[in-house]
Amino acid sequence: MIRVLIADDHRLVRRGIREILGMPGDIAVSGDCASADEVIAALRLDMPDVLILDMAMPGLSGVDLIRQLTQEFPPLRILVLSMHNEGQFVARALREGARGYVTKDADPEVLLLAVRKIAADGKFIDPALVEAMVFETPGTEQAPDGKLTERELQVLRLVVAGKSLNAIAEELHLSPKTISSHKMRIMLKLDINNNADLMRYALRHDIAAR
Repeated sequence: MIRVLIADDHRLVRRGIREILGMPGDIAVSGDCASADEVIAALRLDMPDVLILDMAMPGLSGVDLIRQLTQEFPPLRILVLSMHNEGQFVARALREGARGYVTKDADPEVLLLAVRKIAADGKFIDPALVEAMVFETPGTEQAPDGKLTERELQVLRLVVAGKSLNAIAEELHLSPKTISSHKMRIMLKLDINNNADLMRYALRHDIAAR
């Protein structure tokens, strides 16, 4: 029996994953978590065969969370299940230690195949992402901040201005979850790992003043 821990901050998503994993009979869900702190606490108590991990959760998330988990729990096999389907997201997650990457709009059979392959110590990339992995190469954008959408630039300017994610969400009439996701996308696109480097990037390219 393959034992799986689910980490996603949406209860309905966790329930849906449970139902999918429960269909074939060879996979059992050992638990589910809604934040990075819950994931770490659960792993310290019991190591699953596979951790299904959302890329955007409250607190530490994305590649930073993957990096911390792989450092603290070297045997851990991580399968990222994310709404992000850009090649650079996939590459970054795998580089930091994830064993696989599947998008949330994938067929249930793809998720099951990924879990089984990773539990067997293999690796798996959603077939729908292979083209993005092959053709999205670095250095194709022109200006440094040309990598960002208008909304991402807007979020970046507000972050640089010192506003909290909740304050930015209120100002832009979006949810804090959406703002957190935008910030994660910005840092991944710019290959930046922390807030200090993000501030330096914005100042170096005069983004805050625009």
